[in-house]
Amino acid sequence: MTDKLVSKVLILDDGGDASLAIKQFCDESNLVGLKVRKNRLMAVLKSNIDLGAILYSENYGHTPDENADIVLRIHAIRPELPIILRRENDATLDGVNESVRRTFCAAYTLADMSGLKKVIDEYIFSLVYPNALVRGISEITDNILTNQFKQLAVQWDTPYIVRDRVIFGEVFSLIPIESSWCRGYMMLQTEEDAILSILNSHTTFPTSNFRDVNSLLGEITNLIWGGFKNRFIADATAIAANQIQVPLIVNHKHKYISFGTENPQLCFFYTLSDAATGKTVKLYQRFVFNLNWSPEDFKEIVQDTNELMATGELELF
Repeated sequence: MTDKLVSKVLILDDGGDASLAIKQFCDESNLVGLKVRKNRLMAVLKSNIDLGAILYSENYGHTPDENADIVLRIHAIRPELPIILRRENDATLDGVNESVRRTFCAAYTLADMSGLKKVIDEYIFSLVYPNALVRGISEITDNILTNQFKQLAVQWDTPYIVRDRVIFGEVFSLIPIESSWCRGYMMLQTEEDAILSILNSHTTFPTSNFRDVNSLLGEITNLIWGGFKNRFIADATAIAANQIQVPLIVNHKHKYISFGTENPQLCFFYTLSDAATGKTVKLYQRFVFNLNWSPEDFKEIVQDTNELMATGELELF
C-alpha cells in the first residue's frame, strides 16, 4: 500500500491541448482523473460515485448559455463539491458571469497551474492524516473482514479523500470515535442484497434476512472500533466533559448525509469476492473527524511483546 492518499476528480474539459497538462498535474498531485461522456454527466453525478472536486473548462459547453446551464445543474446536484474553473487567459474569477460565479471556488490557467495546486491542497488535502493511522486502519479492517468472511477474498484499494456526502447502498453503520486528538465518526456503507446473497449462498437452507445484515454490519463496526481504540486511543479517560456536538443530517431520498462540517473525509474501499460463486460485496469505510482533529497529538500504541506474553495473549511456540 502506498503511503500517499489520493482523491478522484472529475475532469470536464474538452480541450485537446489541455488534456496532457491536466493529466500530468493529476499524476503529480495524487489525483485520479475521471472523464465522462457529456450526455451521461448528470446521470453519473446522481450516482454514488465519490469525488474530491471537479475541474471544469470555461469552454466545456458549446455556448456560454449551455456552459452556464451545465455548471448550475452540477452545483444543484452536488453542492458540496468544489468546482475549479479553467480559463484561457485569467487565473481569477474576474469577469465570470455573476449567475454562475458563485458555483466556482477558484480559477486557473494552463500557463500557471500553481494556483490549481493551492486550491487542491486547500479543498481536498487540507487535513493531514498520519501514515501510521491510514495504514493501521486498513490493516485492522482487513483482518476483521478476513475473519468474518473466511470463505471470501478481501481486497482494498488505495485510501483516498472525498468531499462528497453521498451514501452508498441501502444500509450503513455509524459509531463515534473519540480521543484527545480526534473526535468524529466511522461509517461503514454497503448493499443489503449483496451481503444477503453471500450469506445465503453458503447455507443449505437460505434463511438470512435484513436483520442478519444489520447484525453482521454492527458486529464488524464494533470490532473495527475496538481495534482502532486499542491501537490508537490510550487516553479515553482524558476526553473533556461537556464537549460540543453538532446535528447529523440524513436525507434518504437523496442518499445524503451531513456531519455539519466542510472537512474532507478519509475513505477506504474494500471488495469481498467469493471465488466459488463469483459474487462480490462492496464495503465503503469513512472517517469523519468533524468535532476535533489534532494529528500533531496522534501516537500509535505499540504493544510490548513481554507485556502480551505476561497477560497470556502471546505464547512461545
